[in-house]
Amino acid sequence: MESERIPLKARNVSFSWQDTPLHWVPGDPFTTHTINVLHLLLPAGERWFVHVYKQVLPLIRDERLRADVLGFIGQEAMHSQAHDEVLPHLREQGLDPTPYTAQVDWFFEKLLGDRTLPPGRARRWWLLERVALIAAIEHYTAFLGDWVLNATELDRRGADPTMLDLLRWHGAEEVEHRSVAFDLFLHVDGDYGRRVRTWAAAFSALVFLWQRGIRFFMANDPATTGQKPSLAGFHRRGRQGTLPATGDMLRSIPRYLSRGYHPSHECSTAQAVAYLAASPAALAAEKAQRAAEGAA
Repeated sequence: MESERIPLKARNVSFSWQDTPLHWVPGDPFTTHTINVLHLLLPAGERWFVHVYKQVLPLIRDERLRADVLGFIGQEAMHSQAHDEVLPHLREQGLDPTPYTAQVDWFFEKLLGDRTLPPGRARRWWLLERVALIAAIEHYTAFLGDWVLNATELDRRGADPTMLDLLRWHGAEEVEHRSVAFDLFLHVDGDYGRRVRTWAAAFSALVFLWQRGIRFFMANDPATTGQKPSLAGFHRRGRQGTLPATGDMLRSIPRYLSRGYHPSHECSTAQAVAYLAASPAALAAEKAQRAAEGAA
């Protein structure tokens, strides 16, 4: 809602992974690896967000939206770095994600990267397509952020607190800035046909890349030899609360495709801000920043 709008800022957080086990949801490698795919997908995806948004900045004519986009860029860059830092920990645990992350890098840098197009209509078309794709993806990152903020079953199962803090810090910022990508899309274009088309492309790509990532983890984790991921397993854990519920994800589709859709009608900024005020990593970052300012 408009009354919930707050200035966006990047929080310079860091996490220590030395005490986090490979299966950080105890006794449940499938849930662990389904969520671990985030660490492989998000760094490349969020670097791509930043790259595209830097190109679209000259098209922004509203100063408040420009400030929001700059705040969004800062937060996404920090998200990319935080998830990147999990990858060495995975390698130490015997899971080298490079074969999969190389494919993700190709997807964002080559397939969705800059193209050699003549200045004018063609170049603008490709930029607007990518802005619309980001708006569609951000609908799902906000959905996941809202889910993990409320996923109390993970706490009940004894999930690693550092991993939960990373996921909830990131999720809270996704909820906090959930309107920026859609507002930017409306500002520079807003074509409904493009919104529907790019939603279909984004949804299909996310499903494809996510299931591929789960299969990669399960196939390369020595502890899951012979175990194969399945839709039934995903659905069952959604009902249990350790993964997003299938029904909730499906119901989010018509909301995004509704002509009256706006992200401010989703999630709770107040809940996100409350978590960011209590997050151990965010508190440590704020304390360090105050100390640095005091020493300056």
